[in-house]
Amino acid sequence: MSALTFEAVRKTFGSNVALEGFDLNLHQGELVTLLGPSGCGKTTGLRIAAGFERADSGRILVEGADISKMPPHKRNMGMVFQSYSLFPNLTVTGNVEYGLRTRRIEKAERDRRVAEVLELVQLTALGSRYAHQLSGGQQQRVALARALAVRPRVLLLDEPLSALDAKVRTTLRDEIRRIQTEVGITTLFVTHDQEEALAISDRICVMSNGQIEQLGTPTEVYRKPATAFVARFVGTMNVLPATISGATEANVNGTRIAVPNAKGMGKGSEISLLVRPEDLTLATDGLAGTVTSITFQGASTLVGVRLDVIDQLVSIDVGQGGADSLTLGDRVGVGVNGSNAVCEPTH
Repeated sequence: MSALTFEAVRKTFGSNVALEGFDLNLHQGELVTLLGPSGCGKTTGLRIAAGFERADSGRILVEGADISKMPPHKRNMGMVFQSYSLFPNLTVTGNVEYGLRTRRIEKAERDRRVAEVLELVQLTALGSRYAHQLSGGQQQRVALARALAVRPRVLLLDEPLSALDAKVRTTLRDEIRRIQTEVGITTLFVTHDQEEALAISDRICVMSNGQIEQLGTPTEVYRKPATAFVARFVGTMNVLPATISGATEANVNGTRIAVPNAKGMGKGSEISLLVRPEDLTLATDGLAGTVTSITFQGASTLVGVRLDVIDQLVSIDVGQGGADSLTLGDRVGVGVNGSNAVCEPTH
């Protein structure tokens, strides 16, 4: 039985369709991320699950029970917002125990749960502080502790890291994953940041225009994108003009490249071949070009090459040390591994 189910959910705002035929099952204890650009419907889906929005049609089920018509306070879900939404007149302890007070949990049990979740988010020593005395990362930890204190069936996170600076965001991202795994709580996470989604998700639901483009593990979404939209949105892609020369073959300026998904495209069809930087290599033959940039990134180095005949700039991930002998202006060949490439029809 699924922990949380969206069943044929549709939601409109006037003439704008926010969700259309949205079907998604979250398994018990897994973290699923809704990933997509602004306006794709991801936050609408989260708000419908929380009960803050009502779907036009379709159902929301928790452990098989239809909760579509339940008010938010009866759904037993924990919500963490982009803005921390802490009560400024309450201490950390007061904020965390707020939901327990509204549920009329006895003081001894409240104290026990507050101590438990503050230890979980590593804020035990800050229980007497107020929100203005905390950093942004600490405030978000308090918001997370408050959501967990009521022991929700599902945890909903609405872009909880977007207001933080990059270093704090990375640290707290890893902490959220640690806590979610330790508690074992089913979690729906909303973000437009692909790096966040790839780092912490069990599965990623990539969305566009209110519909699911692909649902899969981070590895599947990155290495085997189901559509050109997913390929372009998740990670970096090189775009090579090509033509279809066979059911599993594309031609880039006379160079034949084996590709997995050219079926259904007529021979001679013009396409864009989408290829990851790590699927391009520096070679003695291949597509000829000139080195235009060398960007050291620590664990890897990106080499920019301007291809001759098709006048296309591509980025090649050469790993560590792969560019040690290169200088700007060097003439090189570029090899293409098309096994994970995506063929996008040119309109």
